[in-house]
Amino acid sequence: MKYATCLSLVSFFTLAPLFADEHSPLNAKVDTQPIQAEAGKPLVSYADVLDQATPSVVTVYTSQIVTVGQRQALPDFLRQFAQPLPRMDSSEGTARERKEPLGVGSGVIISEDGYIVTNHHVVQGMRGREADEIRVRLNDGSEYVASLVGSDSKTDVAVLKIEPENNVPAVTLADSDLIRVGDIVFAIGNPLDVGLTATQGIVSATGRNRQGAILGPGSYEDFIQTDASINLGNSGGALVDAWGRLVGINTAIVSGTGGSIGIGFAIPVNMVLNVASNLIESGEVPRGMLGLFPDDLTRDMADAFGLDSTRGALVNQVQEDSPAARGGVRHGDIIVKVDEREIDSATELRLVVSQILPGTEVQLTLIRQGELMVLPVTLGSLNGQMATLSGPLEGVTLQSLGADERERFSIPEGIEGVVIAEVRTDSPFVDKLDERMVILEVNDRPVRDVADLESSLVPNEQNRLYVWASGTKGFIVFKL
Repeated sequence: MKYATCLSLVSFFTLAPLFADEHSPLNAKVDTQPIQAEAGKPLVSYADVLDQATPSVVTVYTSQIVTVGQRQALPDFLRQFAQPLPRMDSSEGTARERKEPLGVGSGVIISEDGYIVTNHHVVQGMRGREADEIRVRLNDGSEYVASLVGSDSKTDVAVLKIEPENNVPAVTLADSDLIRVGDIVFAIGNPLDVGLTATQGIVSATGRNRQGAILGPGSYEDFIQTDASINLGNSGGALVDAWGRLVGINTAIVSGTGGSIGIGFAIPVNMVLNVASNLIESGEVPRGMLGLFPDDLTRDMADAFGLDSTRGALVNQVQEDSPAARGGVRHGDIIVKVDEREIDSATELRLVVSQILPGTEVQLTLIRQGELMVLPVTLGSLNGQMATLSGPLEGVTLQSLGADERERFSIPEGIEGVVIAEVRTDSPFVDKLDERMVILEVNDRPVRDVADLESSLVPNEQNRLYVWASGTKGFIVFKL
């Protein structure tokens, strides 16, 4: 099986978010009632439900201005699961510009004044090129040019804004924490650009986390799994419940063929709303941080700690001068709650903390030497500054190591250098460098930050990089 992490037809181009202060606050409708059957009223059709939901689902088109006579090569099919739109052959003669379609995805209107949520991968390109235009087509056939408010790769959520003269039909949001396995759901979007399509299924599972296999390393996965058919072009579309309320944003499938086999994933709407609100208000997604390295409990570990179950997150290491250290957390503690949220695993701990604003005081319930205790901890911030080298290390995104970065990339103390946050598939170093690898030295010179690395590289000669990866150190050699 392979994970299809990009279901839009094509999304090759990077779009720079606009500053959030140019936009009005988000005003979304939320219905917190769980689905309940009404006695004596069996459902024989969901047409009325879909009539309520489908006007809020839109098609998202991206395009770029290209010069005729310069044929664009498509990148490899492997990294992003995408299907190219037909392209015209270049013509001979005087060069001229034209608008060329890049791809098609879906989106959902979440406020009457024109905020739309979609997937990050629908609007984010693979090769760092910017799309010149995003257009949104509503169900009634009207079209608008949309601005990109913000985009978050770690949750695969993006927010668009259109400026309609009148109110547009906004979907009602459900409380995705209340959905249950077996609830009927509908996936609505524009698969393969055939037009607005609805497919039916059930909630197959909740809380699905593939540990970065779908969204990539460092991401936050907490998917709703459904057997409702999701196909290319459904990305960013709606997953709605039997009352027509939005419960998730369709994002990915597991498939050996590229088509739907009944294993689809949607981002829960509670996570979507949290990310969207932050992008609108501040242009970024602030994330809380404890400053520790957690691990899952095995059965043997649980026995050794005298526990009856493997639920909870075992603290392997606490970073010095971190929020956890200042709050009194120690290695060997087992965190079982953050405020009132039960913690079943290390992954869940990371997910829960990331959705709490930095500076918030949380109550950590933990087990220490068989005793239950509660510690107040004020969260730090996980957000760090990325630095991309577009010169000697083209297509490689680097980040200096601090406490936040160590937690994010699971890098232990004692390892000093620059961490590789991303290596694009079109990078000339894709076969040499990997994400989460730490560059310790370049040509025998220690690397403390990105500037050190860049100044130590020698053009047109062989360069020796001493690196750390997954607990092992070694040399990598390449010529610039």
